[in-house]
Parts: sequence; C-alpha cells; structure tokens
Amino acid sequence: MPYVGKVITPVQYNERHTIKQSQFYKGFSTVDPSRSDSRLYDYELLKQDLFNQFNIRKNERVMNPNFGTIIWDLIFEPFTDNIKSQIIDDVTRIVSSDPRIKTISANIAEQEYGILLEITLVFKDSDQSENIKFNFNKTTGLTTV
Repeated sequence: MPYVGKVITPVQYNERHTIKQSQFYKGFSTVDPSRSDSRLYDYELLKQDLFNQFNIRKNERVMNPNFGTIIWDLIFEPFTDNIKSQIIDDVTRIVSSDPRIKTISANIAEQEYGILLEITLVFKDSDQSENIKFNFNKTTGLTTV
C-alpha cells in the first residue's frame, strides 16, 4: 500500500494564532488518468488502497501471496453461512493489516450477480468514520457504490 506516515500541517488562523491541523495520510493513484492531479489524501487514499486489495485474488500477487482477497474465488459458490464467515474473516484480515484504520462493522449480502460488501471504518487516532460499499460483480468486476 503506498502511504506515507502521519503528517501534521500547521494552520494559521490569523497572524497571532497557529494551531496544528489534524493528521492525514498522503499517497498517489495511477488508476484514473482523467485526473490532472494523482495525489490522494485521507479517505480517498484509503478507499483506493482497499479497492486495490479487494480487486486482486489472494495468492495472485508476485512475492506477496497474502495480498488480495478470497472473495473472487468464492463468488460463484452457494452463499452459505460458511462462505459468509470466510468472507468476513478475510475482510477483517485485510482491514486489520492496514495500520491507519480499524473496522467498526462489516456486512455482506448476496446480489443477483455477486456480493455486496459494506464496511464501516474509522481512522485510528481520529473520530472520523466512513461507510464504504464494494460491489463484487461476476460480470462487471469490482465497483464502489
């Protein structure tokens, strides 16, 4: 995951008062060529990193067999409680491997052509949280909702 450590940027409200702004992460993305600026920050970077991890099958990445998800291998299987449990465990593994975030909740639902994953995340050392939905579709691939 391409991320840099915490950066604290001073913000000056007026000439006499300078306080420290909240911590944030910065990185880059080469996925969207239409963007003139490829720099990403905070949740946009986090979403892109999770999207990259969820878009690759586990054991598919060279020299990093734990990168990726098992969801693509299970998407054609019957949606049983065992499959749900395996997917939740895999999502928990992926999110807990990122030191910037922690999972508040993870829900999965079967759809006509795939699986909908909804996770609520919170930035560590922050009170910011966000709900992200990933649609794993058998025909169109991975999208965010």
